[in-house]
Amino acid sequence: MHLQIQKAFPKKFYFSNMKAVTVNQLKKELVTCTSDELVELCLRLSKFKKENKELLTYLLFESSDETSYIASVKSQIDEQFENINTDSFHYIKKSVRKILRIIKKFSRYSLKKETEVELLLYFCWKLKNFKPSIQKNTTLLNIYGRQLLYIKKVVATLHEDLQYDYQLEIDKLKYPF
Repeated sequence: MHLQIQKAFPKKFYFSNMKAVTVNQLKKELVTCTSDELVELCLRLSKFKKENKELLTYLLFESSDETSYIASVKSQIDEQFENINTDSFHYIKKSVRKILRIIKKFSRYSLKKETEVELLLYFCWKLKNFKPSIQKNTTLLNIYGRQLLYIKKVVATLHEDLQYDYQLEIDKLKYPF
């Protein structure tokens, strides 16, 4: 009997992936929930993943004051830049990519293009003024250039007045230096 079970189930058990329903279906189901049930669902989500908890924190406490949110993210960026290991460009590149992932994550929480542009412009300023100079490394220069191109692309979708203001900032960041 034990041998039959081993043939039917190999050493590792594979569970079928639970298919996620569409956002529309989730919305329809959430509308039917009571407020207590919604609170319970949100709390369970916040315990499940760090990103869920961070998003709920943003939505509940920080979304009403975008300026202070941007300032807090900038302070995190400053901290990350201070902690970069400058022993080799390999470590610098890894750290710079990590900082970019953090910026992208916090930009997704906000969903405001202006916030994303502000954070990426700040990142570019920090990278441009970083010591040792990024001019000595092609990969870092490419990262810098790609971010400037992306900023220009996003700025083009904003209101004309904002486009002008941001374009002045972009011009100060000239690539190549």
